[in-house]
Amino acid sequence: MIRGFFRLIGLLLLAGGFVFLVYDGARSIADQALRLTRLGEFWNDINQASQRSFQAMVDANAPFLSGLLKLLLNQPAWAVMGVLGIVLMLLFRPSKPLIGYSRN
Repeated sequence: MIRGFFRLIGLLLLAGGFVFLVYDGARSIADQALRLTRLGEFWNDINQASQRSFQAMVDANAPFLSGLLKLLLNQPAWAVMGVLGIVLMLLFRPSKPLIGYSRN
């Protein structure tokens, strides 16, 4: 059950990454320049207060992760969502059937 839930989340992240890839591609073609939506910009557009509170929580509890968080938030949204979706899909894939064994 939980495996299916995480695979669904991975599939949704992969679909979201594809949507952002198409969106950024269309914007780049229209502007005739490379335009990428950063993950931090997207999160800021969705809910700015949650982004600030999450950054404050990371700074207070784990200051060594602050640089990693800034690096992650400066990456394109399609790349982060796509990679995270692929990782979740691979980690929670169904187990291979055993050959030569019955499950009785």
